[in-house]
Amino acid sequence: MLTRDESNARVERFRRYLKDRRLPVTRQRITVAETLLASEDHPSIEVLRRRLLDRGVHVGLATLYRTVEALVESGQVLAHDFGEGFKRYEPVGDRREHAHLVCRRCGGVTEFSNDRLERMFRMTADEHQFYYERHRVEIHGICAECRSRDLPGAGGR
Repeated sequence: MLTRDESNARVERFRRYLKDRRLPVTRQRITVAETLLASEDHPSIEVLRRRLLDRGVHVGLATLYRTVEALVESGQVLAHDFGEGFKRYEPVGDRREHAHLVCRRCGGVTEFSNDRLERMFRMTADEHQFYYERHRVEIHGICAECRSRDLPGAGGR
């Protein structure tokens, strides 16, 4: 969870990004940025829209899309396509490299890190004399909660 100072700093960086490009700095854009940059999950545009509405904030869909795209272009948010027919967004933080487990039933996304896996990617790149920059790992399947609903008493196995 971000502290208030960290959250304010991220929003201020976005405000400067907009000003530097002579893009409108509106209350709606800042509210979208605050909401997305504080997210600890991987919300879609629709989820963001619902969160804003729950806060009593009405933002047009075009403004929402343009603002999220500006957040991606600014480098503060990553866009993920988990093969669901829509994108999900993740604030870029000071977190270490991580991968995603994506449930094809409920759409849940779980982040995980594995030091051995990280070393393996770098070693593989080295073995092929390939300059490593970054990677993306997504494992698609069915989460324990969805599996346990299918098999009562199975304990998620």
